[in-house]
Amino acid sequence: MKIFILILLFLTPNLSVGQISYNITFLDNWSNDTLTANSSNVRYNDCWGVELNNQEYAIAGSTEGTHFFKITNQNKLEHIDFIAGHFNNMSVIHRDIKTYKNYAYAVCDEGESSLQIIDLTYLPDSAHLVSNNDSSFARVHNLFIDTTNALLYAGGVTPKLNGILQPTISMQVYSLADPENPVLIYTGPNDINEVHDMYVRDNIAYLNCGFNGIRVYDFSNPASPVYKQNLNVYQDQGYNHQGWLTPDGNTYVFADETGGKRIKKCDVAPDNTLTIKALFGTNYEGNSVPHNIMLSNEFAYVAYYNEGLRIYDLRHNTPIEIAHYDSYTEDSPFNMQGAWGVYTELPSKRILLSDRHNGLFLVDFREDVFLLNHAEELLIYPNPSSSSDGFTLTLNKHDVSTFNLFLYDMQGKEIMKKVVSNKSYIELRPKVSSGTYHLRVEYTNFSDDLIQLQKKIVIN
Repeated sequence: MKIFILILLFLTPNLSVGQISYNITFLDNWSNDTLTANSSNVRYNDCWGVELNNQEYAIAGSTEGTHFFKITNQNKLEHIDFIAGHFNNMSVIHRDIKTYKNYAYAVCDEGESSLQIIDLTYLPDSAHLVSNNDSSFARVHNLFIDTTNALLYAGGVTPKLNGILQPTISMQVYSLADPENPVLIYTGPNDINEVHDMYVRDNIAYLNCGFNGIRVYDFSNPASPVYKQNLNVYQDQGYNHQGWLTPDGNTYVFADETGGKRIKKCDVAPDNTLTIKALFGTNYEGNSVPHNIMLSNEFAYVAYYNEGLRIYDLRHNTPIEIAHYDSYTEDSPFNMQGAWGVYTELPSKRILLSDRHNGLFLVDFREDVFLLNHAEELLIYPNPSSSSDGFTLTLNKHDVSTFNLFLYDMQGKEIMKKVVSNKSYIELRPKVSSGTYHLRVEYTNFSDDLIQLQKKIVIN
């Protein structure tokens, strides 16, 4: 009986449902249960990353303010400083942080807050608050900084005049020619109530306007932008929340922060206008909600609230999920708990993920593995290989997360077997002599059929 159970465990895949991690490696987590929390136990919000003097740092928001971390070579989040928010309270849901040069810009969209400008020059020793504007920026929902053109875009700005909160402004653009003293250049668009978030590159701004959809403007003259597109009716439309552009500028992906609405993949035309080409997502049948997105040319990284971090391969006509990490494993009828922010542009390729309940996560996704040919069902690379360098085996079957691997010599003698769980690849350095070997991979599909894939490998 025990032998039979072991065989079942060896041959039966552990599919992604209920898995904490698939193709993502947990590195570290920081949380602090002494921070003020609301009745839903929410303490944290957004995150960002920055490299200064060849050292990577993480920045995270909480109900009480902004936290700074050194990311060590040992893959640890070392909490090094904290700047209290101008408004800090259990009611704080949203802070946003962006960086320009050696400065961090932090805002809050609750209470009577401010734009805090924080000098990072002295990290890793300390962060210094150098400006705290609580009149022009009493509340702000989101920031984006066009670092090339030194422009700060602020969405959902609520100023304060003579101590009284004023009506919310859809968006304002400020010059950062003097990083410690932003200068207002533009206010608008004036025909809509809200710009929730934005992405800007080469003066082209993609504005996420809530229930008004997406607008595209050319800010080459930031004081007088040129209107280009209004994508205000589209399939699976909800509350247009946030989007990102691939580095090559060919693809824009955005999310509607509404239960059951899928993520949209868009082609970007030469005139910078958008055309939706595909809808994709995770558990949208269960009313899931995507939140914040970052992109490489090949992959979309999505902080997906209750679904955690989800990574999709954009090279397919309809992007497919290739990895996930569930930072929020609790069951909740409210589908906007869990993963809030994601940051993927650290030089080391380590990923930051913020979770509303569980703090800041540092994880690793082997992007290099998935950049290889994604068409073959079983990919061995390199082949031939050396016994010292080894090879990487990738099973391009993303509904299978456990498979079995066997290595035989040419006489049929088994010289290695492994069970690979919670990922679709493995790096191997078999201690064998030079020669040709036979490799077999087995997995069980959804129909309980045993699938076998075979390849010859050469080890020099």
